[in-house]
Amino acid sequence: MLLSLWPGLVKPLTIRGSGKADGASQKHFVCRSVCPSVAVCLVRNVLWLNGASWHHRQSGQNAAARLVTGTRRFNHITPVLRQLHWLPVRQRVDFKLALMVYKALHGATAAYLVDDCQLVSHAGRRRLRSADIDTCCVPRTNARLGALSFAAAGPRLWNSLPARIRQSDNDIGEFRRQLKSFLFN
Repeated sequence: MLLSLWPGLVKPLTIRGSGKADGASQKHFVCRSVCPSVAVCLVRNVLWLNGASWHHRQSGQNAAARLVTGTRRFNHITPVLRQLHWLPVRQRVDFKLALMVYKALHGATAAYLVDDCQLVSHAGRRRLRSADIDTCCVPRTNARLGALSFAAAGPRLWNSLPARIRQSDNDIGEFRRQLKSFLFN
């Protein structure tokens, strides 16, 4: 009944193993306007908070993209992610980390994060040629866990970005656009 009234607004959602004895699929119908919200809840709450591996997080993002766009399971997902302007999971983490470093360098975040990111030109050392390019000081770490901390991983990622993206005269909107374009390629 609902499908005949609004064919473009309602989307079938198949749930496998829905408690039936024979293990058959059961179709439910979800309003198209609800799909993006369901996808965001799936990715944020289920995958990020439960400590899933990179593979599981990427699979969850792929499932969310398929839910939003109605793409079939065996179609390639990369064009779908590009169509939605969604970065793959690892690049999304790099995007968030680089954005936090940008905000720390421009004083737009908490003070404890600002203390972890210092430019070579502001470090109080002697003047270096690399001071003209916004390069961060990367602290030495002895353990793998220390290398994953914001104080070490943030500056290391920042220094790996091209100089045109790290320019200090970019506003935050321009920085985000250039960074996302760089990470997509």
